[in-house]
Amino acid sequence: MSSPLESAPSHIKLAVDLIMLLEQHDLPACEVLAALDIVKTDYQAKFDKVISSTNNTAFK
Repeated sequence: MSSPLESAPSHIKLAVDLIMLLEQHDLPACEVLAALDIVKTDYQAKFDKVISSTNNTAFK
């Protein structure tokens, strides 16, 4: 029998993997949250850049 995670969307699987990785290192929650803020900012900038370049090429 398959687990619900096997059929979950890829972002859910990634979130579960990240949670497991962070919990294995037994880090303080405040450090994890501070690190995640940095990661989110970085990936938001990458996402915005892709969206911006996609929108710019659509109007050329």
